[in-house]
Amino acid sequence: MPAPKQTTRRSLLVTSAVLSSLALAAPVAVAAPKPSDSPSASASPSATPPASMSSVGGARLGRPGTQVNLASGVPVLPKDVSARSWIVADAESGDVLAAHNAHWRLAPASTLKMLFADTLLPKFPSDTKHKVVPADLAGIGVGSSMVGIKEEETYTVHDLWLGVFLRSGNDAVHVLSAMNGGVENTVKAMNEHAEELQALDTHVVSPDGYDAEGQVSSAYDLTLFARSGMQKKDFREYASTVRAKFPGQTKKGKKGKKVRESFEIQNTNRLLAGDADVPVYEGIAGVKNGNTTNAGATFTGVAERGGKVLLVTVMNPEKSEHNEVYKETARLFDWGFKAAGKVQPVGELVPPKGAAQAKPGANPSGEAGGSGDGGSGTAGTGSKPVAGAPAADGSSGIWTALGITGGALVLLAGGAFLVNRRWPLPDLVRRRTRP
Repeated sequence: MPAPKQTTRRSLLVTSAVLSSLALAAPVAVAAPKPSDSPSASASPSATPPASMSSVGGARLGRPGTQVNLASGVPVLPKDVSARSWIVADAESGDVLAAHNAHWRLAPASTLKMLFADTLLPKFPSDTKHKVVPADLAGIGVGSSMVGIKEEETYTVHDLWLGVFLRSGNDAVHVLSAMNGGVENTVKAMNEHAEELQALDTHVVSPDGYDAEGQVSSAYDLTLFARSGMQKKDFREYASTVRAKFPGQTKKGKKGKKVRESFEIQNTNRLLAGDADVPVYEGIAGVKNGNTTNAGATFTGVAERGGKVLLVTVMNPEKSEHNEVYKETARLFDWGFKAAGKVQPVGELVPPKGAAQAKPGANPSGEAGGSGDGGSGTAGTGSKPVAGAPAADGSSGIWTALGITGGALVLLAGGAFLVNRRWPLPDLVRRRTRP
């Protein structure tokens, strides 16, 4: 099936943005005080949200409780959503369609790996090789999710990112952090990147999202991380990969010859890979899940249906049913696709501070490692990237992946080129069928 045709309007917006060199400063966000590293800044939040939270993205997003503009023709929100915090946003316009305690600072679990990936992906070409030493795996928390990295074995950066995205491997995170100058340096870089993204609810202590004193984020910030990450082609590839081959341990085979084994890993995102009680969600294209003692279950997903691309983040459902975080996410997606175009937004996803500095000639793909094909190693031998479930138009066997560019400017009706507070999307990219 041919790729969908690019609309004239969208093409003009993106093209005009690239040609423009005039930019104004991005809007200044106002946030509540940053959490500290003191013992009082516990990763275990109170039972109720604070009365006043950050107003980044709009005043209503800082209010406790559910925020939505219900009116004639707008579907009622699903009643069986028990999460402490959630958000439904339009990935293209940045409109927040509805939210519940959007800026409540909670333990993020492995959804924080979206920020880790968005920060470190550009640092290393995907074919870079690294031999793991014992120090690389030091400090991994007890009970951490692991992909199975072995000391004294060599892995490519591509292998390591598969371990991060598919198996949420804290061992892969620590190896990449070691390559980046260590955990402390990586945490510093992540906090700086969060500030650049105006994710001001976030304070990183551990790069893998493992429970740590003072480590917090919010549904709003996690959505910002997902939206920024999906600007990068290799991030999209990893986030949409359902299963892949991962290098195992080197052993002696027949006749004493050394043989490197491999094993299959599958994405733990149940809306992407499916489970006994959770079907693959129609139009899903990523992004990341997490689960720890303090955080409970957390998840940020992105999906496309009927030309609309939505981001949904759900944090810590109170219901203890199996896969509840995915079930509640699916319900919010269903509502969002019905409400899109009908409901008035209650806020918006802000752009990075540096969006105003976008210059003509900059690489809009955000590809890692400077590869000309946008990190082609991400779809290397053994990996099977699948970017979405069948589209709503019934195109059986066709799968979609988001192609979000880094355009930050938009041509306004008056003819002036101003900073776009919302990032436009090019057309979705049709992918090959799932094997």
